Amino acid sequence: MPQQWPAADIARMILDGFDDYREHFRQITDGARERFEQAQWQQTQSASAARINLYEEKVGEVSAWLRQGFEGEVLLDVALWPLVKSAYIDLIDPRLDDELSETWYNSIFCSLFSHDLISDGCMFIHTTRPSLRSHERAAQTRTYRPQSGLSGLLAQIFADYCFDVPYADLAGDLARLEGQLRENLPDWVCKDPALAVELFSSVLYRNKGAYLVGRLYTQDEQWPLVIPLLHREGHGIEVDALITDEAEVSIIFSFTRSYFMVDVPVPAEFVGFLKRILPGKHIAELYTSIGFYKHGKSEFYRALINHLAGTDDRFIMAPGVRGMVMSVFTLPGFNTVFKIIKDRFSPSKNVDRATVIEKYRLVKSVDRVGRMADTQEFSDFRFPLSKFEPECLAELLEVAPSTVEVHGDTVLIRHCWTERRMTPLNLYLENANDAQVREALEDYGLAIKQLAAANIFPGDMLLKNFGVTRHGRVVFYDYDEICFLTEVNFRYIPPPRTPEDEMASEPWYSIGPLDVFPEEFPPFLFADSGQRRLFNQLHGELYDADYWKSLQAAIRGGKVIDVFPYRRKCREG
Repeated sequence: MPQQWPAADIARMILDGFDDYREHFRQITDGARERFEQAQWQQTQSASAARINLYEEKVGEVSAWLRQGFEGEVLLDVALWPLVKSAYIDLIDPRLDDELSETWYNSIFCSLFSHDLISDGCMFIHTTRPSLRSHERAAQTRTYRPQSGLSGLLAQIFADYCFDVPYADLAGDLARLEGQLRENLPDWVCKDPALAVELFSSVLYRNKGAYLVGRLYTQDEQWPLVIPLLHREGHGIEVDALITDEAEVSIIFSFTRSYFMVDVPVPAEFVGFLKRILPGKHIAELYTSIGFYKHGKSEFYRALINHLAGTDDRFIMAPGVRGMVMSVFTLPGFNTVFKIIKDRFSPSKNVDRATVIEKYRLVKSVDRVGRMADTQEFSDFRFPLSKFEPECLAELLEVAPSTVEVHGDTVLIRHCWTERRMTPLNLYLENANDAQVREALEDYGLAIKQLAAANIFPGDMLLKNFGVTRHGRVVFYDYDEICFLTEVNFRYIPPPRTPEDEMASEPWYSIGPLDVFPEEFPPFLFADSGQRRLFNQLHGELYDADYWKSLQAAIRGGKVIDVFPYRRKCREG
């Protein structure tokens, strides 16, 4: 039996590394307020990417410390690690971020050992944390009551949530918000003396916005509450909206958005608070939405294994057109797709495996502006053979034998990504009525435009590569051809030099690898002539190379274009 002392020392070094990571995470997060106040939008984007990359950087540092600090035969003796885990549990029990520290420990273990050695004895497959913490601490929320009416309640709120930059027109904003509140809620609620507002103490920051998040409630009912704030350079801070619709608030916390920056002293309690106002969200998505995407991955995995253990659900191929690069399968009762890279691509695809991996990882660090699905990358998933429909497993083994293997009664998936399952846009349109078709095509064009505003060009914009969410939003989810918009060379098709040019089967002009001709989009995107005409009415500028060039010029000039995750009807008029 290994001695206890190296186990305790290893546990302490892992936790010291976690503290170092958390401190750097906090420093980046705490800078969000100053970046908002100073309208440092490019720095905001850089900080977001840096905070995402921080986790893997710090895991690598701690793994190196461990290898330097302990002899290999001691550190890599897997029989020692149940003792390391036990010592680590003792260390994290008093913490307020203990669930995150379990995930950190798992990351360190996986960086040292083969995934073949993963077990609950050596790491935290299942959490050891209590669902309720008993630590005494300051409250994370502020509560407001309308002692002087709704106007007084709103005034109290903004007296507490102030910045070093003044509000541009606070009196006017408060009057608009009161009107919006009365419009959004039943009349009796606004008159109920028991009405109260509970807001999280810390402001949430993302992209060019700041958000107050909480709930309105009476003795019998509650509504989510989000108040977005904007900083208009040279004009001050504006209160942009008041949102109480659960679907709209859910979209603000969507899996298609960048992660918020927010000071969260007790992550589990804040996630619990969000879960109470957004009961349709899984806690994995809520952890991810505030930057703890690795712990979100842990919670997702636990939900997955619990689902498989508790149901008869079996993997099937995902509905839709088969991909030329990725093969996609799903569990009917679990709202996720699993994507693996095929061993051989269609000849029309000029990418290799390494490039596809690079593209998918890029999506994690860019601003997804509500139009790209977030992904989680997994290695060495092991599933019971009995959980696969035979046709599904046969197809996976045929197209990706280097990734999918059968070992006895276990299926090993060596590498995959998970994404939220959506209805492919081409399938949605096949079953949609005229109004739904128009709405979906309107949103499809907006998705392309908003991705472009975030300096993302989808590459392959076919309908099959976009999905429709449960809220009816159109989202891009196929990333093997994405690139930065500023890398693309948008061109007009030159006029033919001769009649023979016009009749030739091959182009009469040269085409570079990054050349794109928007004039060619209509027949490429739409086989249905009616949909083609409608899209031309709605978004015909997408067929003009100058439209794309103007966006490129704005981005190269340092402009961070506004893309709002909510409807701004409150500012109309």
